[in-house]
Amino acid sequence: MVASARVQKLLRRYKLAIAAALTILLIQGLVVWSLRSLEEGEAERKIRRSKLPDHNIQDPKRDVALWEKHKSLPGKNRGKWSVRLERTGGTAASALRRGTSRKGEKSGIKPKPPQEQSVIRPGWGGGVLRDLSSSRNHSDARSGTDGAARFPGAAVLGEPGSVDLAHQASSSDFAPKCDIIGKDALSALHRAESQHCRQEIANIVCRHQAGQLMPGTLPQFCPQLGFSSQVQAVGELDNSLSNVENPVRVAFVLMVHGRAVRQLKRLIKAIYHRDHYYYIHVDKRSGYMHREVLQVAQQYPNIRATPWRMVTIWGGASLLKAYLHSMQDLLSMLDWKWDFFINLSATDFPTRTNDELIAFLSQQRDKNFLKSHGRENVRFIKKQGLDRLFHECDNHMWRLGERSIPEGLEVSGGSDWFALNRRFVEYVINSQDDLVLGLKQFYSYALLPAESFFHTVLGNSHMCDSLVDNNLRVTNWNRKLGCKCQYKHIVDWCGCSPNDFKPQDLIRIQQLTRPTFFARKFESTVNQEVIEILDTHLYGQYAPGTIAIKAYWESVFEQLDGVGSLSDIALTTYMSFFRLGLKNLATRQNQADACRFEPVGFPLSVHLYFYDDRFQGYLVRQEVQAVGSDVKETLEMWAVPQTTFILEPNLKEFERLKNLEIGTDWDPKERIFRNFGGVIGPMSEPLAVQKWARGPNLTATIVWIDPALVVAASYDITVDLDAEYTQYKPPLQRPLRPGTWTVKVLKHWERVAEVRFLVTPLTFKDKEPLRKVEDSWLHAGPPRDLYLEQSMQQLSSVLQLPPQEPAMQEARRKAQLVDRPLQEWVDSSVGTFWVTGNICASQTSSCPALVLCSKTTWSSLSPDPKSELGPVKSDGRIR
Repeated sequence: MVASARVQKLLRRYKLAIAAALTILLIQGLVVWSLRSLEEGEAERKIRRSKLPDHNIQDPKRDVALWEKHKSLPGKNRGKWSVRLERTGGTAASALRRGTSRKGEKSGIKPKPPQEQSVIRPGWGGGVLRDLSSSRNHSDARSGTDGAARFPGAAVLGEPGSVDLAHQASSSDFAPKCDIIGKDALSALHRAESQHCRQEIANIVCRHQAGQLMPGTLPQFCPQLGFSSQVQAVGELDNSLSNVENPVRVAFVLMVHGRAVRQLKRLIKAIYHRDHYYYIHVDKRSGYMHREVLQVAQQYPNIRATPWRMVTIWGGASLLKAYLHSMQDLLSMLDWKWDFFINLSATDFPTRTNDELIAFLSQQRDKNFLKSHGRENVRFIKKQGLDRLFHECDNHMWRLGERSIPEGLEVSGGSDWFALNRRFVEYVINSQDDLVLGLKQFYSYALLPAESFFHTVLGNSHMCDSLVDNNLRVTNWNRKLGCKCQYKHIVDWCGCSPNDFKPQDLIRIQQLTRPTFFARKFESTVNQEVIEILDTHLYGQYAPGTIAIKAYWESVFEQLDGVGSLSDIALTTYMSFFRLGLKNLATRQNQADACRFEPVGFPLSVHLYFYDDRFQGYLVRQEVQAVGSDVKETLEMWAVPQTTFILEPNLKEFERLKNLEIGTDWDPKERIFRNFGGVIGPMSEPLAVQKWARGPNLTATIVWIDPALVVAASYDITVDLDAEYTQYKPPLQRPLRPGTWTVKVLKHWERVAEVRFLVTPLTFKDKEPLRKVEDSWLHAGPPRDLYLEQSMQQLSSVLQLPPQEPAMQEARRKAQLVDRPLQEWVDSSVGTFWVTGNICASQTSSCPALVLCSKTTWSSLSPDPKSELGPVKSDGRIR
C-alpha cells in the first residue's frame, strides 16, 4: 500500500513531464514513419527508373535460411559467399547482399508500405480536376469515336490507352475528387510516373467507387446461351475454289511492330491476292517499320497503312481500341468490298493457301470464328482478371481494384485471333443497343480485352448461333516456358505468351483435325528454317540456285531513326567496328591512298546478319572519305564475333556442360540472348547462362573476375538430372570495369570451363564524344572496387590469381583516357573479340579491292528474293 501510494504521488507530481515525453515520442514515431515511407517510395521509383529490379528473389523463407546458414559458416568459408541456386535460376543472392545493412532487411521482411495503410483524400496536391477527354493514343487529329466513347461515362475519362506524349500536368493539377481506398489503386498512384496518368487513375477510381463507371446489368439477346456450331473436320473440307460461286473477299488487318520488315514482306507475299485487302497498323514506336510499310502500300492499291497509329502493349486496352478503329475504317472504305475481317501479326504465317482459305470461308460466310477458353467461366474470369479494374496509361496496364461482372452477362473469351464476318463487324461498330455500348465500356478497363470482348458480344447477341469455336489457326503453346510473368514490367498481372515455331514443332500442325489456315509464332532471328518449310509446302521451292534462301537480315538502326535511338554502348561499338574494318582494309592494301578511308559522321545503318539460323555478326554501313580526296563513298563492313568458350577435357559428370555464355536481354522463353553478340558496356547488367545435356545431378561454383583481377562474384549452382539451362544475374554494382572479364565454372575450385567477355569502354556519353577526364568514373569500376557489399577478394589465393597490383594500376591508367587514346583502347579491346575483315561498296569505289555490296552474299544490300515483293502475276498472286 505504501509503495502504491508513493507511485501515485510521483505520477501526480510529474504528470505534465510524462505527458510531454509521451507526446514527443509519438511525434518522433510519426516523423520516422513518414521519412521511411518517403524513403521507400523514392527508392522504389529509383529502382523502376534504373531498371534494376531484383527479379531473383524467389522464396523469402529460403533467403532467410540461406542467410542464417551463411552467418554460421567459419570465416574462411563464409568469404566464398556461395548461394545454392534452383535449376530455374532463382536465387537469394540479392537478399544476402543486403544482409549486412538494416536489420529488417536481413530477414527479407520489409515494413508494410504506408500506401497500403492509408487513403488519398480529396485535394491531395491541391488544384482542380482537368477534363481528360482530350487524352488520345493516336498520331492523327481526326481519330474517330467508337461506341465506348459514346457510352455515358466514357467521354470524361478519355479513350483506353493514353498517348505516349500526353500532357504532363504540374503537381498542382492533381486533385482526386474522393477518398481513394484500396491497396491496388493506391499502389498504382504511387508507381505511376506521369502526373497525367495519376490524374486519370484517380478519376477512374473515384467514379468506380461511386458506382458510376460500370453498367450494373446488361441485356441478353441470345436465345440459346453457350451455343456454338460444330467444327468441321479437315477431311470434310472442299478446298477447291473453282467450285465456289461468288467467293468471299477478306480484309486482313495486320498489327505489326518492331523491325522484322523482311519477315513481314514474306508474310504479305504468302497471303497476297489482288481480290483481297490488307490494312496495316504499325505501332507508334516503330518508326522504321512504318516507313517501310508506307513504301509497300505505294506498290499495291489493295494495301494501305492506317493513317493513325497507337502504342499497343501486351494485354492493353489499346489493342482492342485499335481493332475497333480498324473495323470502323474498313466499313467506311466504300471501294473495299470485303466479307470477312481476319487479324494477323507479323509473326504469323499461313499453313494453307489463300485459295483454300477462301473456298472454306465462302462455304461458311454466315459464321464467326473465335476460339473459346474451354474452361468454366468462373475460372476463366479469375485467370483473365476480368473481375479486376484496369487502366492503361504511361504505356502500362495498372490494376486498380476489384469489380463486379454485370448481371445477366455470359462472359466468354479465349484467343484474340479471329475471323469475323462483315454483318457482325457492322453490329459491333454501329449498334447503339445497351449490350454493345455497355461491353465497350466494361472492356475499356479490362486486361486482355481483345481476348474476350468479341466472344462476349457475339455469345450474348442475337447472332450467337453464328459462333464457331475455332479461330482457324494453331498457336505453339509451351506453357512451361511461356508463362514466366515476362510482362510484369508493363502489366500488373502474370500472363503467358506462345513460343516460336521450330521445325520439330510442325508435327502439331499435321496432327490437327480441325481446319486451320494460319500458325503463330515465327521469328526469323530465332528460326527461319521453319518458315522456309511452310513456304515450300504451300508454293513449291524457289528455283535451283536462288540465293539467300538461308540468309536473314534484320535492321537494328537506320539513319532516319536518329542517333538518339542508340545507346552509348551500341554507338561506341558500331563506330569501333567500322574503324577496325577500315584499318584492316588499309593494311591489306599496303596503305595505298585509294584504299585508306576516314569515317564520316555516324553509321547510316546497322543490321543483324544470320545464315542457316546462326548469328553471323553485325553489318555497319557508313559514309567514308578517301585520304586526300573530297569524294565521299558509302561502305558496309561485316563484324563477326569470336568464340571464347573453353571446356576442359576428361570432365566425367561435367561432360553435361555444353556451353557457357554471358550476355544481356536473356529471353527465358526462347532461351536466347536478344542482345546478339553480347555488346556489353559499363552500365550493363550481364547474365551467365549454362547449357546442359541430361546427366547426373551436380553442383558447380561460378566465379566472375574483372580486368583488374577483382573477384566480382562467386556463387554455387545445382544442376538437376533433366536441367537444360541454368542462369543467374549477379547483382553487381556498376559501373563495371571495362576490359576483358573472365567467368569460370569450377568443381572443388578446379576449372571445368571458362569464358571471356568484353565490357567495352565508352567513347560516347549521351551521344556526345567523351572528352572530359571528369567522366572517367564511367571506366573506374564500382566504388571501393566492391561489386557486392561483401568483398570476394579473399578467393584470389584459392583461384591462384596473379598479383593484383599491376593489373589494378593498368586499369586505373586506362580509366583516365579520353579522345584518341580512349578510341584506340576501345578499338584494341573490340578487335580482340570481333573480326572485321569484309567490306563492300554501295557503288563503284576508288579502292579497286572493294566489290559492290549487291554482288556479295552477306551484305544487307545483296539480293533477297524470298523477301522481295514483285509485280502481281496473272493469277493475282505475288508468290
